[in-house]
Amino acid sequence: MQLNSYLLFNGNCEEAFKFYEKVLGGKIEAMMTHAGTPAEAHTPLEWRDKIIHARMTVGDRVLMGSDTPPPHYEKPAGFSVCLSPKVPAEAERIFHVLAENGTVKMPFGQTFWAFRFGMLIDRFGIPWMINCEKAA
Repeated sequence: MQLNSYLLFNGNCEEAFKFYEKVLGGKIEAMMTHAGTPAEAHTPLEWRDKIIHARMTVGDRVLMGSDTPPPHYEKPAGFSVCLSPKVPAEAERIFHVLAENGTVKMPFGQTFWAFRFGMLIDRFGIPWMINCEKAA
């Protein structure tokens, strides 16, 4: 069994996934719009080029997402996507790039359990935790 995150966006899924692909060194494997799918007939014209499903691999993990039409979109809350880079410098790079034009919730720094840890909400509204743990 695999457990994956599925992120919902307010019309900027394509931009977000292209950004994550670059920052995380991932590979977008699928990015489908509403146009050309059975959902097209039930989708407002201005929303047909929005993403109905995106899938990206980062190493052996999968991140998925889509755009949610405005009447159904809810701001993400109650979760964070957690990244656990092994190298503190890489963790710091990822934290600062994701934090650009976002909101830092917990500054990136050393904790009792981690070489480096920080929390942020990126410019797309997605909450992240970057955790570079110390050896057990």
